[in-house]
Amino acid sequence: MSEFDRLSSLIHRFSLQVTPVPGAPVNLIILQDIQTGQPSQIILSPLSSLPKLKLEGECVMFSARTTWGGGDNPLFATLPEIIKINIQADSDLAMVVRLLKTESEAQRCGMGGVLNRLGEVLMISVLRQQIEMGTSMPGLLNGLADSRLSKAIVCMHETPGKLWNNESLAGMAGLSTSRFTQLFNQRVGQTAQSYLRHWRMILASQDIERGDRIQAIAIRYGYGSSEALGRAFQRQFGTHPIAHRKTP
Repeated sequence: MSEFDRLSSLIHRFSLQVTPVPGAPVNLIILQDIQTGQPSQIILSPLSSLPKLKLEGECVMFSARTTWGGGDNPLFATLPEIIKINIQADSDLAMVVRLLKTESEAQRCGMGGVLNRLGEVLMISVLRQQIEMGTSMPGLLNGLADSRLSKAIVCMHETPGKLWNNESLAGMAGLSTSRFTQLFNQRVGQTAQSYLRHWRMILASQDIERGDRIQAIAIRYGYGSSEALGRAFQRQFGTHPIAHRKTP
């Protein structure tokens, strides 16, 4: 993994799935110009199905249901409600869409698997673009778009069990502690320590559902004891870790 990769730790923790579906309900579509047959626009609704669209001069070239951890994923939860992208304005996206179009039209064996993988590549390309564009709304997307804060956020994502404090995180961001604290609050909408606690609880919740031992999870994320993890988990989710564990 490259240094300060803003997406890989999130992709590792939340399963990204893109399933081609010929009709509604879907939350990802690619449109093409009716006259030229050229792909024109990507429309994505990260957390819900797309409403019925009134299309003029365009038709649906590709449609899919995409999931990436839902509201538990702190990045997906802060993306715009509806994302619209002009394909011709982004050469990377245009290349992926051309491959999708070619594969879907060729109807060759193994097409379903290829479309799934290309759909995932498309989603990662969309996410990269959204991070690079940033947003005016506070949230993780806004934090990752900042070249300084993103370094501290990636450190929290990749090593959540480390005893990070504002001073050490500010050092990773190359900022003074006071400036880091101010900028993080402004761009992410919460303190760095609050975000770190929330991230640890998301990971702990996943590990508990997977069946990991509570004590091991507590040590993994810097809580030291199952009792300390239990108190933090209770504050976050209103339930004890054992009660949260999925039944077989």
